[in-house]
Amino acid sequence: MSAWAARESVPRRDIVVLLPFAQLLPLARAAFACTGGWQPRIETTRTLAATLGPAAAAQPRELCFDTAADRLTASRLLRSQGPGATWARQDPRRFERVVATVVQLAQDLAHAAFTLPPTAREAHWEAARALLSPASGPGTLQRWLARVALEWAAQCGAPATDRLFEARPAGWVVLQAGGADALAEAVLAAAAPQRPCLVVDADASLASPPSAAQIPSLARCDGFEDEAQCAAAQVLLHLERGQTPVALIGQDRQLLRRVRALLERQQVPLADETGWALSTTRAAAQVMALLRAAPPRAGTDALFDWLKSLPPWPGFAESSALVRELERLCRRRAIARIEHLQPIALEGELASFRSAVIATLEGLRAGRLNVGEWLDRLREALQVCGGWDALAADEAGQAVLQSLRWSPGASTGAAWQDAARHATLTLEGFTAWVDAVLEGASFTPGDAGAGEARVIITPLARAMLRPFAALVCPGADDRHLGAAAPAHPLLSEAEQVALGLGGRADRRQREALAFAHALTLPQVCFLRRHVDASGEPLADSPLLLRLSLVLAEQRRGLHIWQDPRERRRLDAKPLDRPRPTAADRLPGRISASAVQALRDCPYRFFSRHVLGLREDDELEVELEKRDYGTWLHAVLLRFHATRDAPAATETEAARMHEVARAQRVEMGLAEDEFLPFAASFARFVPRYLAWLHERDAAGARWQAGERDCRTRPQELGGIELQGVIDRIDRVDHGEALQLIDYKTVAPDKLKRQLAEPLEDTQLAIYAALLAPESTLPLRACYLPLDHGDSLTPLAHDQVQQTAEVLLRELGAEFDRLRAGAPLPALGEGETCEYCEARGLCRRDHWPDGTAS
Repeated sequence: MSAWAARESVPRRDIVVLLPFAQLLPLARAAFACTGGWQPRIETTRTLAATLGPAAAAQPRELCFDTAADRLTASRLLRSQGPGATWARQDPRRFERVVATVVQLAQDLAHAAFTLPPTAREAHWEAARALLSPASGPGTLQRWLARVALEWAAQCGAPATDRLFEARPAGWVVLQAGGADALAEAVLAAAAPQRPCLVVDADASLASPPSAAQIPSLARCDGFEDEAQCAAAQVLLHLERGQTPVALIGQDRQLLRRVRALLERQQVPLADETGWALSTTRAAAQVMALLRAAPPRAGTDALFDWLKSLPPWPGFAESSALVRELERLCRRRAIARIEHLQPIALEGELASFRSAVIATLEGLRAGRLNVGEWLDRLREALQVCGGWDALAADEAGQAVLQSLRWSPGASTGAAWQDAARHATLTLEGFTAWVDAVLEGASFTPGDAGAGEARVIITPLARAMLRPFAALVCPGADDRHLGAAAPAHPLLSEAEQVALGLGGRADRRQREALAFAHALTLPQVCFLRRHVDASGEPLADSPLLLRLSLVLAEQRRGLHIWQDPRERRRLDAKPLDRPRPTAADRLPGRISASAVQALRDCPYRFFSRHVLGLREDDELEVELEKRDYGTWLHAVLLRFHATRDAPAATETEAARMHEVARAQRVEMGLAEDEFLPFAASFARFVPRYLAWLHERDAAGARWQAGERDCRTRPQELGGIELQGVIDRIDRVDHGEALQLIDYKTVAPDKLKRQLAEPLEDTQLAIYAALLAPESTLPLRACYLPLDHGDSLTPLAHDQVQQTAEVLLRELGAEFDRLRAGAPLPALGEGETCEYCEARGLCRRDHWPDGTAS
């Protein structure tokens, strides 16, 4: 450039040099400083436009390139015409996707038009209108949406970059890397007749293969974690050799997060130029957790997700302890929805805390409000719960405040004010809008010590022309590097090219140029894994495959990566089956389930009933068969407890349905979620009443239900036996008692169990519980409630004898355990398949499944 300036007799201080991206600015300025004399003005098109004056403020309903405001305006535009209002009402999720697509296309169209001189822009819009003229047949809807985006983009005011066409430097110089810059080319074309212009093409040649010393290495890794570790090891190797700075390419952001975590463990100074979605930060998650807990029918899982994300609640010194106590209460009472938590009687500080939480959530419950009103309510809720101060004190939290217009420096121009005032949303719509805003915003942390960073995380296109000593590129597979771009949802490939958006060929060319630049660095390593997280196979990047073909023509190939990780030889230490002892730690009370656990696997009994371990389930889950069974047990108890005498089938069927509805409401089961089980119950009622009336005719009478029985058999040495018997009937005209256990499972397993009477535990335990208080003969059966065309009891014909044998053998077993006999893990049969203690006994780590 200096030689060109001297030849053209242009003073360097009056020349403007335009660079392709901002990371090159300090490098170019330092390079010119080394030449001495006056320096030219070195800028990018964006930085130069910013110094020439601010952009005109967007007016109401104009495209303002602020995603938060533009999404609201686009939603308003689409609702006001065509099928938009119908979509918004019938399919809100699809409507939101359409809004996002229209906003993106409008912004892209406007940016493409801004690369043209202002005098050529009107003709460009007319040509675009002709290209996207209304059509009939397939694609009519897509064409209409594209026209909406086009007309919206055409109404934009003049951008700040228009001042570049008015600038009058003594000369223009454009440094080209990664392909031509359309705006810079247009500026030079407008200035060329009057002023000297120079284009310095610094792009690497795609046709020339790298030299022998610059052939990259390729690592093919076993999986996600292996690829992350290999990438981190390669970076550390470069640092150890003094090959700095190192470019760590951000092709796969999820993988790169893991690599960054591994490097930070080694205290490697990093600078991240890529950032990540603001929605993935803890600060954004805290805001979203509050919004997801706000709906009236929100679950208690959402409630505790929010409460656990908060700092101490103002006014409650031990708020974390109160949250834990509230969670224990919900688990103990199986409270799945926040609305069912409010009526429960609480005392003291816990009651006050519950009231504060509910009041905060109720402040976010309204019909339809405009976005400004919703933001005011959300801010008040965050201030009440202590979340506001936490956001203000956090770097990512400050970005959240900025994105949601709560920060003093946030954009609050006329376009935003108009959009926020006129966009009315439900709570669900507002939550979706906030989520989209946080998802669309990028967060780049201020890395401590970034000035001394020896590793720079950057996109491949931003590594060009920078003095990196080495480049490490994980994610070099066919889905992340050189992959085909997805089809545009509204435009064809030809339409994209005609509108200046660039087609697939243009994107492939630019990525190939960035790849070629990377190959000019001294040390380059690409890494990729064999399969993705779903098990789908991955291949080498198309760019690497093309390079391999070029090298193969010269009888060369990519270097095979040498793993720098140190390998240590460890002596094998096989794990034996655990054989704990209980001795004096045996439980003082057992139930049928505890006895069954002891019979299935002694170690399961140890973990559940000696150690007292439990696996916490999600509080808010979809209704399961188990919930239906619990409800059905309660319905039958309520029905029989209020049944005086047999009545007509129609009358009793109506009563059963009435009791069922009352029980569902009392248990807080949502009607919509309960529909499949309600259908099962409707089929169950006539079958149950037919069986019941048959028993009535045979002289059977309901005696008790859900009977809680306790006894201390002499055989168990002081251990209490406890259980709840579903139903007790008097049969044989009052001469015997029959224990009935309701079941909502398939009867096949029960039949196999009863075929060997001593294999049954539950009915035998129930008989042992009832025997001390009854002089009548005992009978027992299982009653499958939800299978077959009729109810068929499965009788246990030897239940009293089985109970005696079970107590005797169980007592002997407890004597052995008190004497120190072990409780080994068996590791056999289907018991292991769903055992929650499998990780504790390390079943999957036994060498051969046998105890030593």
